[in-house]
Amino acid sequence: MIETSIHIVLLLVFPPLMLGVINKTKAFFAGRKGVPLLQAYYDIGKLLRKSLVISTTTTWIFWAGPIVSLASVLAAGLLLPLGPFNAPLSFVGDMILFAYLFGLSRFFTTAAALDTGSAFEGMGAAREVTFALLSEPALFFALLVLAKDSGSLSLNAMLHGPAAGISASLIAPFVLIAIGLFIIMLAEGCRIPVDDPNTHLELTMIHEVMVLDHSGPLLGLVLYGAAMKLFELGSMVLHLAVPFQTSMAWLNWILLLVELVGLSVAVGVIESIMARLRMRHVPSLLIGALLLCGSGFILLVR
Repeated sequence: MIETSIHIVLLLVFPPLMLGVINKTKAFFAGRKGVPLLQAYYDIGKLLRKSLVISTTTTWIFWAGPIVSLASVLAAGLLLPLGPFNAPLSFVGDMILFAYLFGLSRFFTTAAALDTGSAFEGMGAAREVTFALLSEPALFFALLVLAKDSGSLSLNAMLHGPAAGISASLIAPFVLIAIGLFIIMLAEGCRIPVDDPNTHLELTMIHEVMVLDHSGPLLGLVLYGAAMKLFELGSMVLHLAVPFQTSMAWLNWILLLVELVGLSVAVGVIESIMARLRMRHVPSLLIGALLLCGSGFILLVR
């Protein structure tokens, strides 16, 4: 019960802090003070208190998009174990539901963008689903590697690994899918080098262009959902990259928080030392993630 409560609290509270750590890291590299660490909380809270401005050309899909999208990501977070602890919800085959909840979130986000009737937002929706055709197969290949290794179709067993530990033959597949999942995390989290959450350049926008007509609480839900998705995919990467645990539960929670902060710093460093890719090069990066995860699966079953 205590583990479940902590899991839910972290899932609801910690994601915006990751954005703050990323922004602070980028400010450090730029020689600036930067915005406050908790700025993302202030922004979301401010948006939730504002009034809505909704176009008369839209339907119920427009305002339902952010709500269903956030609910889908939240439900996916309840299926995902954090650190060495079990997820609040678990059953055989929950890996499929986890991936499809992410797909449901994307579907309603793009549907809300198309509902505005804007050709500009339609362009962003087209880019989003096109890149998803490459990132989603990579995610499934990574899940297949974990399922083959654990002999289970439940995320709890898959992400906790075999009881005997990781053998030498599993190191290469795990490294490959860890790198692939990290790229997917950057793509799904709308981070550089795939996307820039702070850009307003028409020719380079992907996720941001889809939510240009959202305002007030709806925009707050969109920003919160994007942070939560980054948190969940980052937790998956940490299961592979830093599979360490101790015999003390409280220390394991602290280690998890430190690892999440470290992952946020790594994302901030990447965004500080490289620019966003040109749009025509983004598919090449995602194909690389697909090949990495696919190669990991081939190495495991060969």
